Amino acid sequence: MRFKKSLKIFASILFGFTAFISLSNAADVFPSKPLKLIVTAAPGGTTDIASRAIADQLGRELGQSVLVENKAGAAGIIALQALLATPADGYTMAMGNIGTNAINYALYKSLPYKIEDMRAISVALATPNVMVVNPAVPAKTVAEFVALAKANPGKYSFASSGRGQSIHMSGELFKNMSGADIVHVPYKGAGPALIDLLSGQVTMMVDNLPSSMEHIRSGKLRALAVTSKTRSPDLPDVPTMQEAGYPNFEVIAWFGLFVPAKTPQPVVDKIYAALKKVLNSPEIKARWKDLGGTVIGDTPANTDLFVAAEKKKWEEVATQAKIPRE
Repeated sequence: MRFKKSLKIFASILFGFTAFISLSNAADVFPSKPLKLIVTAAPGGTTDIASRAIADQLGRELGQSVLVENKAGAAGIIALQALLATPADGYTMAMGNIGTNAINYALYKSLPYKIEDMRAISVALATPNVMVVNPAVPAKTVAEFVALAKANPGKYSFASSGRGQSIHMSGELFKNMSGADIVHVPYKGAGPALIDLLSGQVTMMVDNLPSSMEHIRSGKLRALAVTSKTRSPDLPDVPTMQEAGYPNFEVIAWFGLFVPAKTPQPVVDKIYAALKKVLNSPEIKARWKDLGGTVIGDTPANTDLFVAAEKKKWEEVATQAKIPRE
């Protein structure tokens, strides 16, 4: 009897030691082949810009190439389903964002994923949104745009990168707070939405600042307000939504790397260490600053807590704004 008990104890110790060695070896050999970064939106938007900006440098730090693959549609749900269908080994990551990894939980009755299904590596970029209109629109301020919309109910529209993204929620908040009757036109990403905004097919968009910045600087879009508490240093003449008369209007979009929840901790740590070096590089810091964004780069544990808090925040926002769940 004692022999059997001792054998069980020995087997448990051996199993634990073997598991520890396996995890250590996983970190030592990882990565031994190319990695994939799934983008939860179409090319041209900030999620795509952030992904492509860090992919090459991340690959150099890890010693393997990082292949970027766009999987747009269904508010990023398709992309995260694709991520969760892969082995939890660190070889497939997704560039999620405030929409796919926080707001979606407030807008859909039944999502094919839960917050517990994913582990955050880190938030790579944070940025305010910016309310922009086609220059043909005869409004140079938020107040003028609201007056136009109220005088012409249903005539004007706002584009978004898809239901549930911060661009959509910013537009809905504006519509709710201003009382303007404007029509939501969703796209499969900010890139396609911007194309139609630039051509005048839609009227307005509360876009992530990085994807609209070059169009604002070139005069192809007119910026009316930013959604941060303070003005953007890159657009010092553009007021905040709070300055424009909406004191509770604040939206900061964020973009970060996620992996399946069961990815081994040593692998998560190795990816984070590489990402942290990339985010601290002069090239990325300069790139983010030029786009009006901010480098974040907090630890995986802190980022998990941040994402959970964002989920709760947007559930409260959706309830207060009476945005229906699908």
